[in-house]
Amino acid sequence: MGSGGASGTGGATGRGGVTGSGGAPGTGGTAGNGGSPDAAPDMRATQDLGTGGALGNGGSGRGGAGSGGSAGGGSGAGGTAGTSGTGGTTPGGTAVGSTGCGKTSTMTFGTVPGESGTSVGHGDGGYVTIQSGGGSRGFALRLPDNYDKSKPYWLIFGFHWNGGQSKDVDTGGSNGLISAHFGLQQLSNNGAIFVAPQGLGNAWPNSGGQDLTFVDDMVTLIENNYCVDTTHIFTNGFSYGGGMSYEIACARAKVFRAAAIYEGAQLSGCDGGNDPIALWQMVGLTDTTCPMSMATPIRDRFVKNNGCTAQTPPQPPQPPPYLNPGGHVCTDYAGCSAGHPLRWCVHQSGHGNAIVDGTSDLYNSCATPPKTCSTSCLCSWVPQDVWSWMTKNF
Repeated sequence: MGSGGASGTGGATGRGGVTGSGGAPGTGGTAGNGGSPDAAPDMRATQDLGTGGALGNGGSGRGGAGSGGSAGGGSGAGGTAGTSGTGGTTPGGTAVGSTGCGKTSTMTFGTVPGESGTSVGHGDGGYVTIQSGGGSRGFALRLPDNYDKSKPYWLIFGFHWNGGQSKDVDTGGSNGLISAHFGLQQLSNNGAIFVAPQGLGNAWPNSGGQDLTFVDDMVTLIENNYCVDTTHIFTNGFSYGGGMSYEIACARAKVFRAAAIYEGAQLSGCDGGNDPIALWQMVGLTDTTCPMSMATPIRDRFVKNNGCTAQTPPQPPQPPPYLNPGGHVCTDYAGCSAGHPLRWCVHQSGHGNAIVDGTSDLYNSCATPPKTCSTSCLCSWVPQDVWSWMTKNF
C-alpha cells in the first residue's frame, strides 16, 4: 500500500489497510503528558483497565443486527450471543425500515479502485459512483450475507485516514477480513450494510460542506435501494476519517445513532455541534499527530451535549516503558441522556486504530497472515470494544 502524504489541512497518512502513520496536522502539537486531565474532566460510572487479549478470528461479540422481524415491527433482541442475526429488531428496540424495504435495488456495482485478485472486499457488493456536490464521488458498499429486502439492517460507514482509500477500509489491507471496516464487519458476522466512502484527494477537507453533502447523498441513495434500519446508522473513522466522523456527529446527530472516533481531531469541521449523540472515542498518550489536546475538545463537547456528569479520575500510567500486560483505560460516563452513552478510551501508544496493549504495535500485526491472533500473539482490543459497546447500547 502507498504511504501517502499529509494534506494541507493535516491528518495522518495511510500505511497499508490497517491504520496510518506520519503526517502531522496543521494545528499539530505533541502529546506531552497526555494533555491536561484536570482541565478536561472525565466522568465514570465504570472504568475498565484493559489487559489486551486475543481476538482470534473475530467473533460477533454480543448479538448484533438482530435476528428476524420485519420492517417497522417484529420482535427479538439482537440475536443470541456469538451471532449477529440478519436484520430485524435490535437491542435498542424496534427497527424502522427505510423506503428501500421490499424493493429490488437499481444500484449497479463496479470494481473498487485498487482491488484485485485476492485483495478484495468481503461479501456481495462493490463500488458505486454517484454525482454529488457537482462532481463524481464513489464508495464501496458490502451487503450482509443472505440479504433479505424485507428486514431492516444496520448501516455502518467507515472513513479512511489521510492518504488512505476506500479499498483500504473495504479489504482490511494486509490483515484482510479481521480488519475490514475497522474490524466491525467480521464481528457482525457480516450482518450489516457496510460503506467505505472515498475522500477527495484521499482526505476529508469538507470544503464548502462537500463531504457532508456526499454523506447525505449516500444515505439517501442507500436507504432508497436497500432495507436500512433508519434508527441504527453509525459512523466510524481513523485520524482524518475520525475528523469526518466528528463532523457527522456535529451536523447529523438526528440521522446517525452513534460515532466511533479513532485518534481524531477537528479536521473536517463541526457544523452545528449542539445535539446529543452516542460517542465512542479513543486517544493515545504518545500520539503526536492528533494528540490529547486535540481529542479532549471532541469529548467535552458531547459530555455537555449528552448531559453527562463531570468528574476527574486519573489518567492511566505514562509510557515508556509499556506496561505488561495492560495499557488502556476506558471510562463509561454516567448521567448521560437516554440513548447517548459516551465511552472514552485512553491508551499508551501512538497514532493508530488497532492498538495492541503492552506493545508499540499500531497495526494489529498478529492479524497479518501467516500470523494469527493467539494468547502468545495478541491482537488489538479496539474492534471488540467498539462492537461490544454498540451492541450493548443499541
